[in-house]
Amino acid sequence: MTDKNIFGRELKVINIGLKSFKDTLDKCRVQSLQVDWNPPVAVKGGAAKSIKACRQKISDANIEAMTRILAGRPTITGLANAIDVIPGMTENTILHAGPPIEWERMCGPMRGAVIGALIYEGMAATGEEAEKLAASGKIHYSPCHEHNAVGPMAGIISPSMPVFVIKNETFGNIAYTTMNEGLGKVLRYGAFSDDVISRLQWMEDILYPTLAKAIEKSGKIDLRNIIAQALHMGDEVHNRNRAATSLFYRAIAPSVVRTGSDSETGARVLEFIGGNDHFFLNLSMAACKASLDAARNIPNSSIAVVMARNGTEFGVQLAGTGNRWFTGPAPVPDALYFAGFSKDDANPDIGDSAITETGGLGGFAIASAPAIVQFVGGSAADAVNYTLQMYEITAAESSIYQIPYLNFRGTPTGIDVIKVIENNITPFIDTGVAHKKAGIGQVGAGVLSAPIEPFIKAYEGLAETIK
Repeated sequence: MTDKNIFGRELKVINIGLKSFKDTLDKCRVQSLQVDWNPPVAVKGGAAKSIKACRQKISDANIEAMTRILAGRPTITGLANAIDVIPGMTENTILHAGPPIEWERMCGPMRGAVIGALIYEGMAATGEEAEKLAASGKIHYSPCHEHNAVGPMAGIISPSMPVFVIKNETFGNIAYTTMNEGLGKVLRYGAFSDDVISRLQWMEDILYPTLAKAIEKSGKIDLRNIIAQALHMGDEVHNRNRAATSLFYRAIAPSVVRTGSDSETGARVLEFIGGNDHFFLNLSMAACKASLDAARNIPNSSIAVVMARNGTEFGVQLAGTGNRWFTGPAPVPDALYFAGFSKDDANPDIGDSAITETGGLGGFAIASAPAIVQFVGGSAADAVNYTLQMYEITAAESSIYQIPYLNFRGTPTGIDVIKVIENNITPFIDTGVAHKKAGIGQVGAGVLSAPIEPFIKAYEGLAETIK
C-alpha cells in the first residue's frame, strides 16, 4: 500500500551509511538519525566460510569457556619471590608485558625497565652496564602471560621481585603479579634512577615480608568480592582503583598491625598502600588472569583469554587456539598529558593491564567510573555508551561484577573475536601512557580502541584450527 501524501510531508531520514551524509543533512536542517552500524571487517573468504559452517561447535565451546570464566574465584593466598614460584623463571630470565619480543625490537620504556631490573638484581652497576648486558644475549626474555603472570605497563618481573600468589579456588590454577610501585617515575613506566631502585629494594626488604606475614595471618583474601564492591564505589579497577585499594587496605591493616615487627614498620607499610591509589591494579589484573586462564585450550572457542601490549605490538590469544599469539602494531592512546608533554612524547600502548578488559572490567566497566573519560574531554554519557557498545562483542554478562548505573546489569564479559569482526567493533581500553624514551616514566593517561589487525588474524587462525 502506497502513501500518496508522502511528498507533502516533512522529510525525515535514517542514515545507515557514512556519517558525512548525516552531516550534510544537518546543514540543510533535515531531521535525520544516524544508525551506529559498520559493515563487517573483511577477512579471508575461506575463513568466513569455515566459521559459518561450524557455528554450533563454536557456540558450544563458548558456552563452556564462559561457564569457566564466570565461575572463577580468585583469591590471594600469599607472596613469594618470583624465582621460587613462577614456572620457568631462572636467574637470567626477565619477564615482560605483551607478546614475545627481543631486545632489539623493544620500545624505550620497556628497555628502561629491563635496565632498571638488571641494576636492581645486582647484575649491573650502571645503566650503561645494564644496557650492554641486556643486548648481550645472556638474558632470556619471555612474556609474563607464558608464565601464568601479568605485569602492568612494561610488565617486568625479575627473579628477586616479590609476587602475589593468586589462586582460582574453583579450578586450582595460579596467577602471579608484582606489587604496585605507584604512579609517575617508576620502573613499570621505564624509569630506572636511584630512587626507583631504592623503592624496589624497600619493597623487597620491608613491604614484602610485612605483607606476607599479614596475609598468612588474615588467611585467603577474596579478590572477586573486593572488585564487585569497588565497581559499586566508582572504580573500574584498571585506571581507577581508589575504592578497591581502600577495601584491600581495610582487609589487611589489622593483620599488618598484629604481625608487624614494630609499629614504625607497620605504619610505613600502611602509608605506602594508603598513599598509592593504584596498589590494587596488579591484583585486579591477576584476578582476571586467574579467571581467564581456566578457559584455555577449549577447542573451537572464539573467546579471547588475553589482550596484551609490549609497546611495539598488540597481541591477542584465544581459548580455542592454545598459546598462539595474533599481533598487530600497538596504537598510541588518546590521552590527557602531564604538563610539558604531548602525544609526540607518547609511546604506543603498553602493558598486560588490558587483561582487565579481557575479563569484563576496565574500559568494559567504564560506566561505573565515568570520571575516567574526562582524560580525553568525554562525558558521563560517553562512558555509558562505551560500556553499552562492548555488549555487542561479548558472549556473556558477569553475574558478580555489576554496574549500578545500568540497573546493576552485569559487565560485558568474554570478548568473542567473531563478534568483533562481524560488528566491526574493537575492545575499548583505558590505560596509562609512558614516555617513548627510556628513563622518563609516565606522561599521561587516556583511552583507545584496540587495533583490528590482531582480531582479523585471530579470526582466521581460529578458522584454521576448527575441528
